[in-house]
Amino acid sequence: MPTLLPGATGLAAGYDQPFEMLEACHARVQRSLNLLRRLVDHLRDHTADAMSADAALDVLRYFDLAAPAHHEDEERHVFPLLEASGKAELIALVHQLRSEHRQIEAQWALLRQVLDGVAQRQAVPWDELDRLASGFVALHAGHVAAEDQTAFPVARSAAQAKGPDALQAIGQEMAQRRGVTWPPEAAAPADA
Repeated sequence: MPTLLPGATGLAAGYDQPFEMLEACHARVQRSLNLLRRLVDHLRDHTADAMSADAALDVLRYFDLAAPAHHEDEERHVFPLLEASGKAELIALVHQLRSEHRQIEAQWALLRQVLDGVAQRQAVPWDELDRLASGFVALHAGHVAAEDQTAFPVARSAAQAKGPDALQAIGQEMAQRRGVTWPPEAAAPADA
């Protein structure tokens, strides 16, 4: 069986490129969803073991910590730019994406309970895990595509039209919410 551990998890962009960072987060979402599917497939024929516990912990970490921060980034910085356009189709898209965020949160609350059991090497009902994981993965497919194909490009253009300070402000707020000093030059020297 191939390893359950995901590949590299580093982001390809920094806070100075907030929209590129949002897109890189979607790559992490996809890796975490792929890991979840591999985990479910593994557990169909195996009991929870050290490898599956590690994989469950990795999925839990991502969707407990990084995913909520990512959704907050979108709701604070992407959605207002779309709404400010005044275009009915973009406003409808924002309503759809916000609704999907709430659906993702609700589905995650159920799925995380089962994954927590896997992380603790407990026997879990495979059918329930498969059903919850399948729904969670399916909800993300259309959601991420709508953001990547429409929401992010339109919001990026709107932010760029406001000038470089707008992008910098978005990146700075994203960094500050995560406790990251931004810009990096403002951080204390390593030998201080």
